Amino acid sequence: MHEFVDRLAGSGRVVGGLDRALEQEFEARLVESSTLAVRVAYSVLHHREDAEDVAQEAFARAYRAFAQLRDRERFRAWLVRMTWRLAINRWRADRRRSARETAHAETVCPEPTTEEAIDRRRRAAELWRAIDALPEKLRIVILLASIEGHDVAEVASLLRLPVGTVKSRLFLARQRLKEQLQWTR
Repeated sequence: MHEFVDRLAGSGRVVGGLDRALEQEFEARLVESSTLAVRVAYSVLHHREDAEDVAQEAFARAYRAFAQLRDRERFRAWLVRMTWRLAINRWRADRRRSARETAHAETVCPEPTTEEAIDRRRRAAELWRAIDALPEKLRIVILLASIEGHDVAEVASLLRLPVGTVKSRLFLARQRLKEQLQWTR
């Protein structure tokens, strides 16, 4: 782990580096938190190399900002939040890239008829109106789980709710949407 801190200090990317005492404190805190950061990134990305890349970026950012951290006792939580945000950003970028590639691949396929395209747009508009009509606590759960693609545990963590509450709200949101959208039958 000491090599990592030395690489950061010597890489030229660090703005103003840390003094030796802060460097040692950072290294000690990083040693106790590094595997957690990798696990957090992996829980979002489900790919070991990407998780390690995201954790490495979080470590570098933490190193650069460590001197400004007010409550160093909360370093672990701070690092986890930073890693989580970086992993989510990477996941979204990967998803956007995948969507662009899929859209490009679909251009090879024949386009839907005008009637099919109109029907799809109408259904999408109805769905979004129905989602917007949901109460906030149900809407946020359905958006995170069904639209953003987070699993129930991730939604619970993001909203700081018990998993059972998230499952219940997800069930209620789907039931209300099913009642409002007759074309899904």
